[in-house]
Amino acid sequence: MNQPFPASSGALPLTDAPLQLSVIIPTFNERDNVTPLFERLKVALAGIAWEAVFVDDNSPDGTANVVRALARQDQRARCLRRIGRRGLSGACIEGILSSSASFVAVIDADLQHDETQLAKMLGILQAGQADLVVGSRYIEGGNSDAFNKQRAGASALATTIARRVLRVEVNDPMSGFFMIRRDRFEELAPQLSTQGFKILLDLVATARGSLRIVEVPYTFGSRLHGESKLDSMVMLDFLGLVLAKFTNDIITLRFVLFAMVGTLGLLVHVAVLYVALDALQLRFGEAQTVAAICAMTSNFLLNNFLTYRDQRLKGFAILRGLLLFYLVCSVGLLANVGVAFSIYDQEPTWWIAGAAGALMGVVWNYAMSGLFVWRKR
Repeated sequence: MNQPFPASSGALPLTDAPLQLSVIIPTFNERDNVTPLFERLKVALAGIAWEAVFVDDNSPDGTANVVRALARQDQRARCLRRIGRRGLSGACIEGILSSSASFVAVIDADLQHDETQLAKMLGILQAGQADLVVGSRYIEGGNSDAFNKQRAGASALATTIARRVLRVEVNDPMSGFFMIRRDRFEELAPQLSTQGFKILLDLVATARGSLRIVEVPYTFGSRLHGESKLDSMVMLDFLGLVLAKFTNDIITLRFVLFAMVGTLGLLVHVAVLYVALDALQLRFGEAQTVAAICAMTSNFLLNNFLTYRDQRLKGFAILRGLLLFYLVCSVGLLANVGVAFSIYDQEPTWWIAGAAGALMGVVWNYAMSGLFVWRKR
């Protein structure tokens, strides 16, 4: 039975009320939205024992300080500050695992999700009607008119890909607004990716039909303060996640992105090699060296910006990382050639040997880069 809280907005929650719901709110530069959202949650969750866990990715605008000030007035607010890590999915996972309520919800800090649906979502879970309740913009009663045309089109395309490729039977798998039973989340957590923005899609795809899902309609609102955190890299993150789940996580999201960058690096290598030979009239050995350095440099910069953006190197660490990346890739090239020659000696089919060598090189570079270049400290 729900345990009521005092009606006063400044009152602390009852200490003997068992915690029913943890609301996880990932934040980055959302200082102006923290207090309005918390006030809305007070109204929407009246009579429910709840807490709000703001997971802040070290926002330069002081979001964490606003949450701490709020927490000094109301114990239902809590701040989990992450340093050296970025990404909505990772923030949600850490926030959920740091909480203790039987049910956990994820909601954006930008006030675009409808917090008035939380009590209804909790009731569905408490009644045992579902394991996961999704706030949906794309079922009867839902609305996504606040989307601009570009985002609406991208969301519709991503939803179609997710449903057809991964066989996800959810009308709004891109939703960032949902609630789940803690015990079910704990079962799936070790298999989830900490990268990207689509934690719900990852959950549903990882569960492979084992979750009982109910969708409730809501109207997607307009952002009042701050700027959207979605950038041009989100679609690559999404496609990488789809491929990872399609291969039963044999291929991870980070490896997919690393391989994508490697493919672009190959194009850079060929382009630079052509210019060096044709325009600069360099000898092949010199041109090949220049092309290799340019390709490795572009790969490093793209990986730092995209593949490892949650562990992005900055300042002097970029130079140190670049030198280590040169070393890793140089050894990877030797591994590439060695494997290719070994296979060619046994089966003289050039493309099989070449592909095997290239795959070995990518695997080596990926493993060593994660171990030495972008290692977590």
